[in-house]
Amino acid sequence: MQDLDWTKIMVGEEKWGFLIEIAIRTILMYFIILIGLRLLGKRGVRQLSVFEMVVIISLGSAAGDPMFYKEIGLMVPIAIFAIIVGAYRLTTFLMAKSNRFDDLVEGKATYIIEKGMFSVHEFRKETLAQDEFFAELRQQGVSHLGQVETAILETSGCVSIYFFPDDKVRPGLPILPKEFAQASKLVDSEDLYACSFCGKTVQIGKGQNYKCTNCKHDEWVKAKDMPRIK
Repeated sequence: MQDLDWTKIMVGEEKWGFLIEIAIRTILMYFIILIGLRLLGKRGVRQLSVFEMVVIISLGSAAGDPMFYKEIGLMVPIAIFAIIVGAYRLTTFLMAKSNRFDDLVEGKATYIIEKGMFSVHEFRKETLAQDEFFAELRQQGVSHLGQVETAILETSGCVSIYFFPDDKVRPGLPILPKEFAQASKLVDSEDLYACSFCGKTVQIGKGQNYKCTNCKHDEWVKAKDMPRIK
């Protein structure tokens, strides 16, 4: 224990005085970051899209090293910030002028559910897992897909949900975990069932092995038709 160099352990190869320099660098970078975010405008600090996340990560990366590497002067991150903010402003200007460029940078909103059923083709293009999507719906008070008229996956990753009025709720695929776990290829009684993959509802007789005409899957869950609890 006597051979331990506590100064080296605590501050490495630098001297204690370097901590003062780090404090000054950190405070200056803190205000530079605030100014950079302010220049980005309100768009840069709301719910982040992929494009905005890239900008924020770039700013954070540029800000980190100068705080504790004395070899890097503060003019370097200031120059990087100026370039990033300029590129951001140019990109948002082009996005405002061209819908095609806007779609290229941020993508398009995707209709995931239409009239109580999954849009199979659109859902397959997204990286969103079914369990993850069901959890998002449950947090909005949804217990089965027949309550949902339209669900849109926004470019920010948020899900916008529009509901059927209570008097127009239709039978749909239950998404509560215990009910959904009862999906089976063979049904035990004649009833209205929902495809566990796309939500299409079909009347199926007892013991039948029926394949969905919409998505070609063959697992079914007894459909539910109760209105949403508000």
